[in-house]
Amino acid sequence: MSEVYYLLLSRADGRYLAAQVNSDRESSSAYLLMFREHFEALSYLNTHGADLANRFAVETISKNQLKALLQRWGFTGVGIVQDPLIPTIEFLKQS
Repeated sequence: MSEVYYLLLSRADGRYLAAQVNSDRESSSAYLLMFREHFEALSYLNTHGADLANRFAVETISKNQLKALLQRWGFTGVGIVQDPLIPTIEFLKQS
């Protein structure tokens, strides 16, 4: 059985919602934000970007497709949102 994650995708430019983490002043790393449930993605969006919520769509991705997506878009890793209201995010770097 394949594990499914939910991503937020901009309807304007097709980019995924990501967290920018500055490791130092000259470089930053982008982590793809992922949610375990569809409703968690919507809760995050409505809580932290209600005025922009209509500009995003929720997209599903299987665990099998994740590595190719990270490589294609140049993400450093993923940020799995544990609690969309606070938010609590677990960052995992791609190896």
